[in-house]
Amino acid sequence: MLSKMRTIFQVNFVIFITASAVVSDFPFRNVSLPWDVRVDDLVKRLTLNEVMFQMAKGGAGPKGGPAPAIERLNISPYQWSTECLRGDADAGKATAFPQALGLAAAFSPSLIRTIAEAVSIEVRAKNLDYTKHGDYGDHTGLSCFSPVINIMRHPLWGRSQETYGEDPYLTGVYAANFVQGLQGDDPRYIRANAGCKHFDVHGGPENIPQSRFSFDAKVSMRDWRLTFLPAFRSCVQAGTYSLMCSYNSINGVPSCANEMLLTDILRKEWGFTGYVVSDEVAIENIIYWHKYLNNSVDTVTACVNAGCNLELSWNNPQPVYLSIVDAVKQGKLSEDMVRERVKPLFYTRMRLGEFDPPAMNPYSQYNLSYIQSPEHRQLAVNAAMKTFVLLKNDNNLLPLVKTFGSISIVGPMADNLEQLFGDYHAQIDPWFSTTPLEGLSKLADKVIYAAGCNDNRCKEYSSGDIQNAVRGTQLVIVCLGTGDELESEGNDRSSMELPSNQTQLMYDVIKYSSGTPIILILFNAGPVNITLFDEDPRVPAILECFFPAQATGEALYNVLTNTGAGANPAARLPYTWYKTADQIPNMTDYTMTGRTYRYFIGDPLYPFGYGLSYAMFHYYYLSYPTSIEAGTPLVLNGMVDNIADFDGEEVVQVYIWWLNTQEQMPQRQLAGFDRFFIPKQTSLNFNFTIQPDTMAVWTDEKGFVIEPGTIGLSVGGQQPGQKKVVKSNVITGKFTVTGSKVLGRF
Repeated sequence: MLSKMRTIFQVNFVIFITASAVVSDFPFRNVSLPWDVRVDDLVKRLTLNEVMFQMAKGGAGPKGGPAPAIERLNISPYQWSTECLRGDADAGKATAFPQALGLAAAFSPSLIRTIAEAVSIEVRAKNLDYTKHGDYGDHTGLSCFSPVINIMRHPLWGRSQETYGEDPYLTGVYAANFVQGLQGDDPRYIRANAGCKHFDVHGGPENIPQSRFSFDAKVSMRDWRLTFLPAFRSCVQAGTYSLMCSYNSINGVPSCANEMLLTDILRKEWGFTGYVVSDEVAIENIIYWHKYLNNSVDTVTACVNAGCNLELSWNNPQPVYLSIVDAVKQGKLSEDMVRERVKPLFYTRMRLGEFDPPAMNPYSQYNLSYIQSPEHRQLAVNAAMKTFVLLKNDNNLLPLVKTFGSISIVGPMADNLEQLFGDYHAQIDPWFSTTPLEGLSKLADKVIYAAGCNDNRCKEYSSGDIQNAVRGTQLVIVCLGTGDELESEGNDRSSMELPSNQTQLMYDVIKYSSGTPIILILFNAGPVNITLFDEDPRVPAILECFFPAQATGEALYNVLTNTGAGANPAARLPYTWYKTADQIPNMTDYTMTGRTYRYFIGDPLYPFGYGLSYAMFHYYYLSYPTSIEAGTPLVLNGMVDNIADFDGEEVVQVYIWWLNTQEQMPQRQLAGFDRFFIPKQTSLNFNFTIQPDTMAVWTDEKGFVIEPGTIGLSVGGQQPGQKKVVKSNVITGKFTVTGSKVLGRF
């Protein structure tokens, strides 16, 4: 979305109450009837004009939404524009959990599910309060434009922070767990509804070197099927009620008017029955940016026929979908099609419980006590600790085991609360938030602080402040990074270098700290060039934190000192940390050749799946069948020891690769992962199942096929064969597939 501005739009609810006795006998309110019968009954009672307004008013701002009330049927307004990525964003008070990319680094399906549950509880509780007071403004509804499951295919893309990283398999697992956690497990009702975005082939640019509003992603069918579609299919399989079509065109056709995407693939191949909402102003952009069509009637015809159910405009009193009636009158769009497209909107509202007695819905009992509850605040701390990736720890500097007389905490991110949250965050509440400076001040009797820069851009830099701060102390902690000031929606980075004088700040710390140990803490989404500091022995520890949000300071203290359960770092990088952006093709080139660990040929600074721990793990047993029939899952069992004196968590990673195929497949593919707690000096038994579709190769003639041949396999805490390695072993092997099986196109 373009705008995250919260707009209050109040409706006098009294006018709907008087009609309740009259409309209570309508079949669409009869809870004993099947859902489809109820939806059909409701939609047939609407005029075409009423249907049009329901499909046109999914937008933001008081003119863009909400969908209007239908007073004669006692149907309330409905707000479709809500952001739930990792907190109820721009909707008043809410718990602020770490940014999505950091949550991906946790490599924990259970964590993302738990976060989604907590977010949806707060969303539902606040929605009950908003609607009770007749407030249907932006971000007050139950239909979430979340999660973001695009693939992070370039390090400079501004929206990388909202994603789950570069791997389709990991992203798909996270998407499924987010959807199920958000929507809940009640057999009749959903707590809130998910909306996976941005569908599809969307991963930059935002604004460099050209605008996302008119960008045409040229993608091969192979890359589309192997990289850009799988996570969305996982989202659909998990039961999402919605997808959002993206700004870009795909091979010349705008996503929101792309029948191949929204009908042939999404509905016919995958069986999706929910609704598609446009990205904000994406429908209008078809006319004004893509210039694919030149008028509203033809555009609404193309989009509705392609499969877009709901227009999301920005405060537009005359959105494109208000031409639906004209398109029907001109014979370009059938009324039957329009009525079919509106049905998923009302089906969603029914499953949210809008047309049933509140007493039937377990989610109608929530109240505002859930907002920033002690349980949710503790979850924010635990989640932040799980997102920190330990990139370097020479001489076991960490965990810190003593209180210092004096330390220095420097850098523009050390006490920069707003920039610690990232994009699409819940409202910042200083009462529940801690910065690195606030959290780490407990490490010493005396703390000397200097930002060095006036902001993250660091164009105004005071070397003298840094020199004075780092002289004579026993430890220096440097906090650098970007924040959404430098990378965010609509805002690509032009370089992988640290912003402006931040590199000089680090040089000054090294020069003037006189051999004092230096810990570099980074707050960024896409990788930055820290190669020299990784190689410099005067910087023994580096910690990547992404954007941890409200719990930053508390979580940092716990991890640096290994204080409390879950404080031992175990997160892994959810993307390849290239040395420089020159190692991969430019952002506008949508071939996957040379991108991500699956196709990159070269030596990154840190590989995908890399991350250190205070513990040490040894894999010593792996069992699996050496031969399986095509179409049969591969079940593997293994054991790993924690041989250290620290309790810890280990991220077990399973990879496969194809040894015989003639098709162009990834050189390696993640096929299983999870995060396990292993007490010191104990063993863990783990099991994974590699599903048949994960083993399939893409063929242009038959779609996905499981071929006969040999597939390589590895299990460990990292990828096999990396130059930069975690201090644990990897077990490798192979298995044979006999026979073949055609799975088709998906």
